[in-house]
Amino acid sequence: MLTADNFPGGVPGSYRAGGARLPLGNFHGQAICSTREVLPLDTMANDAAQQAGCVTLALIGAGNRGADVYARYALQHPSEARVVAVADPDPGRRERLAQAHGIPAAHVFASWEELFARPRLADGVIIATPDRMHVEPALRALELGYDILLEKPIAPTRAETLLLSEAAARHDGHITVAHVLRYTPFFSTLKGLIDEGRIGRLMTIDHIENIGYWHFAHSYVRGNWRRADEASPMILAKACHDLDILRWLAGAPCLRVASFGHLSHFRAENRPQGAPDRCTDGCPVEATCPFNAVAFYVDGLAEHAGWPVSVITADLSREGRLAALRTGPYGRCVYACDNDVADHQVAVFEFANGVTATLTVTAFSEENTRTLKLMGTGGEIVAHLESGEIEVRPFGRPGALVASEGRTAAIGSRLPRETIRVPAGAGHAGGDEGLMRAFIDYARIRKAGGRPQAMLTSLAESIESHLMAFAAEESRTRGTVVDVANQAAAPRLDAAGGELG
Repeated sequence: MLTADNFPGGVPGSYRAGGARLPLGNFHGQAICSTREVLPLDTMANDAAQQAGCVTLALIGAGNRGADVYARYALQHPSEARVVAVADPDPGRRERLAQAHGIPAAHVFASWEELFARPRLADGVIIATPDRMHVEPALRALELGYDILLEKPIAPTRAETLLLSEAAARHDGHITVAHVLRYTPFFSTLKGLIDEGRIGRLMTIDHIENIGYWHFAHSYVRGNWRRADEASPMILAKACHDLDILRWLAGAPCLRVASFGHLSHFRAENRPQGAPDRCTDGCPVEATCPFNAVAFYVDGLAEHAGWPVSVITADLSREGRLAALRTGPYGRCVYACDNDVADHQVAVFEFANGVTATLTVTAFSEENTRTLKLMGTGGEIVAHLESGEIEVRPFGRPGALVASEGRTAAIGSRLPRETIRVPAGAGHAGGDEGLMRAFIDYARIRKAGGRPQAMLTSLAESIESHLMAFAAEESRTRGTVVDVANQAAAPRLDAAGGELG
């Protein structure tokens, strides 16, 4: 996670990365799965190369999440998994991935259709394509019997989400959704405290997704998730993680949703006078604008090679970055883009067990993290994801009463507070690695003929958070309270967009 060293109040300066960038190369001195060509499973059942403890993976989408997160896990843990096939329409991305993982040319494909035209090539497949390209490859992977790790969101529409859910029930393949937060030590600790009754019966959750001003500009104004018609509504694209956590912590189905939000700031009418279309073209407010792309990608992140810089160009030299900003989407003035997703949104949820929750998703924060307050009948918990700090505040007999400006106020409980510090970790606070480890373990057991315990974020577990997102967006755009149960009964479409009967 990136945090600003010298903000607030101006141009983003130097940044530090929470985790080191790992080289894509050989890991000497470790047990490594063979990197030679992998044959279809039905022809290699007795092949010594398919080691009992090593899970083979095909990767569809060799972008930031696919290559730099999921596939990298195989490089970091070569005795557990190896990537044996890749499909990506970008020749440079797929060739870099193939070289890093030793994938033969016969298993490098320009499309998922080419990959799936072959007999099954691996134990599992990772689908890390853009939001609107999730469902079709997932449907085909199910037919071929792959265990699937599907990047979130499941699909950008309610109809496609339900279509995939129905298909999964008919096939042997299994879908795990990349809701990584359940796999973090932080949220696992919160869930444990609730289940132990440390604050009595949970009543209310106040959850804030502080996107961070620079992160929102990168991903939701200039980047891939700036338009709902090309990706998903912001509350689904960014906050389906958070909705999944709310559902998990609440411990009951969501009944009703009300939501409010707008695209208020990143609009043409807020463009500074004289500002050019691109930050590279001499903007009159470049010295003070917190969204100055040159100050961010070129100067502030000059020593950084990973996300978000790796998204804008493969040439990480100063001139390479500047060239990308002159011609690509990330150099555009944030007030001159074609974005249409909300830049701030609030949603209120009612759950079947009486728990209520609020979710705030906002671009307008200096921090890039999640903060929560959990309120129960016997205490409260205040938690901060980036710091890994969780404070448990139990109720008890009030302490001494004091007069405060003519009013009487209780100082607080006599019971001591407990502060728990959880290692935050890199990559969604350790959730990326936790998810991959769990998925590999699941696939390994299935490969050996066993029956593994259901994943924390199986497709069945993940559907409801998406229905909550669709309900919230419907509420925001229509100005009404929406019943979540009605989302599952909506008209559904096939993968080609035709309505099912």
